[in-house]
Amino acid sequence: MEKIRSLKFPPYTSRVERAWHYGHRLICLLILVFLLLPILVMIPLSFSDSTLLLYPIQSFSFKWYSALFHSDDWIRAAKNSFIVAPSATLIATVLGTLAAAGLHRIEFHGKGLLMAVLISPMIVPLVVVGVGIYLFFAPYGLVNNYSGLILAHAALGAPFVLTTVTATLQGFNDNLIRASYSLGANPLRTFFKITLPIIAPGVIAGALFAFATSFDEIVVTLFLAGPEQATLPRQMFTGIRENISPIIAAVATILIIFSTALLLTLEWLRGRAQAKTVASGGTPGH
Repeated sequence: MEKIRSLKFPPYTSRVERAWHYGHRLICLLILVFLLLPILVMIPLSFSDSTLLLYPIQSFSFKWYSALFHSDDWIRAAKNSFIVAPSATLIATVLGTLAAAGLHRIEFHGKGLLMAVLISPMIVPLVVVGVGIYLFFAPYGLVNNYSGLILAHAALGAPFVLTTVTATLQGFNDNLIRASYSLGANPLRTFFKITLPIIAPGVIAGALFAFATSFDEIVVTLFLAGPEQATLPRQMFTGIRENISPIIAAVATILIIFSTALLLTLEWLRGRAQAKTVASGGTPGH
């Protein structure tokens, strides 16, 4: 027993330090439960046979998933989400990547201020952003249509691409670009053949963040979208406000699984980004 204890803690470890070791893990576990329990509690309710979102569950059924996939409103909302989110992600990825590459190459006064302005949609309250975008878009006819909604979501997602690509470029080895120029490649060919493949994990990670932001966005959508452009979050908000149905739990469960897949993909890409940065001779980022 004493041998096992010595393997877990160094011999000089005091009782207070050992107590903190276990107490720290207990605190982390409680925080994890506090964060995850309100989310996970929805999953069993989505399989309940009851028309009310109540525990204990009397019997289990897939009828709410069946009702979800046979509802015209929910199907239209899902189609809208998968129209708006990929389109906004594409625009946000292009703009965010170009902005990050440009800011990385050029040093000038006010660069920090410009960076702060570009990422301000991540900080400014969404209600303020929604009102501002509505007042700006309305005179140009970009309200109650897909174009305005896609542009607004792209503006919200671009800062995430900018920050992830900027973080990837922090460890980028600029000697690779100089070597490419010395071999006769022009800037465009150098970007697509040298820079983009190396920073691709950061670009893809930013794109996933932008996609998740657009897919989950509701505040700006409430200002800009008409009934025909209602996305999944807006449909959930409408459903909760008018009549709490277990279909909401079924949709939430699907979104939880979808978000978990995105997080696992992001973690995998983060590992690849660090490996590529080290392989190119740069400094691993965070």
